[in-house]
Amino acid sequence: MSPSFSLPGSFSLPGSFSLTGSFSLTGSDVTTERLVLRLWPPGDIAAVIGGLRLAHWAQDFPSAADRRISGFVAERPEAMHVYGQRQIVERESGLAVGAIGLFWPPDNGVIEVGYGIVESRRGRGYATEATRAMTAFGLTAPGVDEVFADVEPANVASVRVLEKAGLRRVRGDGATARFAARRP
Repeated sequence: MSPSFSLPGSFSLPGSFSLTGSFSLTGSDVTTERLVLRLWPPGDIAAVIGGLRLAHWAQDFPSAADRRISGFVAERPEAMHVYGQRQIVERESGLAVGAIGLFWPPDNGVIEVGYGIVESRRGRGYATEATRAMTAFGLTAPGVDEVFADVEPANVASVRVLEKAGLRRVRGDGATARFAARRP
């Protein structure tokens, strides 16, 4: 039987960072209220790279971003680390609807999170839910003190996802803004 744990519904991070919500970890899956964040199955990576279509994918999965991430995962075994790249799966339908991941390994205690949801599932709060859980999960990794995401300020939807997920803007140079959360 796989170990399972839940983080508290809300916890604060230094510098007024706050992550709300919870996730559980069973085996290697990070589970939220509506989503399962699972490591990319090797067969799915091969199917994406080979241009095949699998029955457990949303109609518009994989997106161009999902194709890039599957190629990244295929070329870098470290991306399959438990704190690495994952598919976003709707719990209700069992369909893959996007990708999220931490770009392992951390650099001086800092690790980047990236995410994407297929167009047909946008506007449901999935990106926020997945980002909140993956950020909190990332902060449990040994040697990780900060999870960040860089975004173009003009990408208002992505900025809003990061804010709603509990990350705070820590800097910006006009072309990009960095949002981050730190370990308590």
